[in-house]
Amino acid sequence: MADSKAKTTPLRLAVLLSGGGRTMQNLADRIKAGSLPASLAVVISSRADAYGLERAKSLGVVAHVVARQDFGSAAAASGRVFELVRQAGADLVCLAGYMSLLMIPDDFAEKVINIHPALLPSFGGKGMYGHRVHEAVLAAGCKVAGCTVHYCDQTYDTGPIIVQRACPVLDDDTPDALATRVFEQECIAYPEAIGLIAQGRVRVEGARARVLPPG
Repeated sequence: MADSKAKTTPLRLAVLLSGGGRTMQNLADRIKAGSLPASLAVVISSRADAYGLERAKSLGVVAHVVARQDFGSAAAASGRVFELVRQAGADLVCLAGYMSLLMIPDDFAEKVINIHPALLPSFGGKGMYGHRVHEAVLAAGCKVAGCTVHYCDQTYDTGPIIVQRACPVLDDDTPDALATRVFEQECIAYPEAIGLIAQGRVRVEGARARVLPPG
């Protein structure tokens, strides 16, 4: 374990969000506790009314709004996002409830990750976010739910999977109850994935992301 820690390179994170910023707050709390080798370099929201901007302010993190409707295309909006990411000197882009399609430039290939509240490839894709996912899981009669951290490509909820964590679906679950249980797993999975990347232990081989042993 000592060798693994010695090779860890703390990462400067750009967090992209569209809503309340709970995932960003979880990362900030882990960083403050010393359990996540990272720092928050910049926060970018797709919505000016996102409460995550208030959280960023309270954390003292520089935040920007890049609203899709202010640009002529998704590519143009994405270009502005990555301009801000580069200006902040971020090493890794972390999507945290970001509701806009992001076009990833070549220099950020395998440097953008997302967390999705389902065990991909099930219950992913355009329009599958938030409670819609949990409602679909319950409607399908699944016995297990969970979350997935994955590298992003140019479409929704695809790319090599880094970490998955599961939790049971209970017979009397509501979408809210299941969402709470899944979010508990998200709070573990996202820092775990970022930590593995910081340790240089994630290797992408085609459609798969291999997690290498420590040391």
